[in-house]
Amino acid sequence: MISAGRPPRPLRRWEASRYLKDSFGIDAAVSTLAKYACLGGGPEFYKAGRQPLYPIDRLDEWALARRGELVRSTSEDRRG
Repeated sequence: MISAGRPPRPLRRWEASRYLKDSFGIDAAVSTLAKYACLGGGPEFYKAGRQPLYPIDRLDEWALARRGELVRSTSEDRRG
């Protein structure tokens, strides 16, 4: 249960993977998040012992940055 004024608890890696899919349509498998944790490029996380914990606000920021801008056609897509 979340109390007033308290941010939601950080998510475990499998929960973060599901959250990204459900909230943003981004397929980031648990193994992909683990790879990002080693190599960089993924969402920021805390370490609680061996367990990575992903704050929801950081998942949101990462997903929004990754998603890109709206386009009307593929010819407008400047990413590549």
